[in-house]
Amino acid sequence: MGILINFISAIIHIDTYLTLIVHQYGILSYVILFFIIFFETGLVVTPFLPGDSILFAAGALAGIGSMNVITLLVVGYFASVLGDTTNYYIGRHIGNRILLKNKVRFINKEHLKRSQKFYDKHGKMTIVLARFIPIVRTLAPFVAGIGQMNYLRFIPNNMIGGGLWVSLFLGGGYFSGNLSFIKNHFSFALITMMIVSLIPGIIVFINERQKKEENNENDMPSTEI
Repeated sequence: MGILINFISAIIHIDTYLTLIVHQYGILSYVILFFIIFFETGLVVTPFLPGDSILFAAGALAGIGSMNVITLLVVGYFASVLGDTTNYYIGRHIGNRILLKNKVRFINKEHLKRSQKFYDKHGKMTIVLARFIPIVRTLAPFVAGIGQMNYLRFIPNNMIGGGLWVSLFLGGGYFSGNLSFIKNHFSFALITMMIVSLIPGIIVFINERQKKEENNENDMPSTEI
């Protein structure tokens, strides 16, 4: 419970932590940012990392001159594209072995199944769309690898999705960072942004739940004589 509280606190005050990191580590802050984005998108066991939030916070810091927005765009873009590529190859080479196990440590198989359904429905566009859905973002390239999606089809969608995701969240932080309301209520703005980013995932979850309930009702034996 304590770990969860500390994690939530870190998310809420990510602007403070990122500011401290920038002041303490300078140019190494970009390396730290690279690895956070890379791990969130590249390792199937780390979907909990705050990719959306840290991009938005970094963009806001760039807006006030503490970081360089062009460097952030380059670092964020390459981290996201390389992360998805790594995840794709992990899924391609060991994904099926993971699925065959009844229980896999650090991997929620329900999230994996939900991502599989999302992939089955949207095909190659999943790699673009999933960028904006937490958890699915991390699992989608892994699922694409399991499905043996052709890499030449995967990579352009990976590049487009990564570019859109990084640009939108960094840009959102950059252009709103200097607004007085955002400056005075940054934590509130960050939480709001996180909630908004969760909406697509919630909609997908509700739709899947409704379909499951409808299927269960259709499978129930008739009581008519």
